[in-house]
Amino acid sequence: MAVDELDTRILRLLIEQPRTSVREYARLLGIARGTLQARLDRLEREGVITGTGPALSPAALGHPVLAFVHVEVTQGHLDEVGDALAAVPEIIEAFSITGGGDLLTRVAARDNGHLEDVIQRLIQIPGVVRTRTEVALRERVPHRLLPLVESVGRAAAKQR
Repeated sequence: MAVDELDTRILRLLIEQPRTSVREYARLLGIARGTLQARLDRLEREGVITGTGPALSPAALGHPVLAFVHVEVTQGHLDEVGDALAAVPEIIEAFSITGGGDLLTRVAARDNGHLEDVIQRLIQIPGVVRTRTEVALRERVPHRLLPLVESVGRAAAKQR
């Protein structure tokens, strides 16, 4: 899907000012509200915009310990283990991966003891062979997409 310069400007506003109205976005961009809405609808339909909810802090919710847990799975049990991981509330993301392990999960815990309890729960899931845990010490680059959006926008502008 091609993202042009206007799409890039729209996405920048959505990232930088997520609680602004569509009318205000249109005013700031100098375009008609209908044009903006059509662009937003297309970006959602094509999967560029995947959500509009607030970003939440696990630490502020009482879960300041962040760990990445690699999960090795018995062959043929990836789907079942993935479904079981979805039932663990402390797992805030899980990905199938290549390399060491089959799944990579991001786990939020209240403290190290709670993290150990979560890991023990994971080990009990049928099909889980072993886990390997890495505890995050400090976030160095927060989750972000604006630099990528801007890069895509620059590339689109060069192709014109």
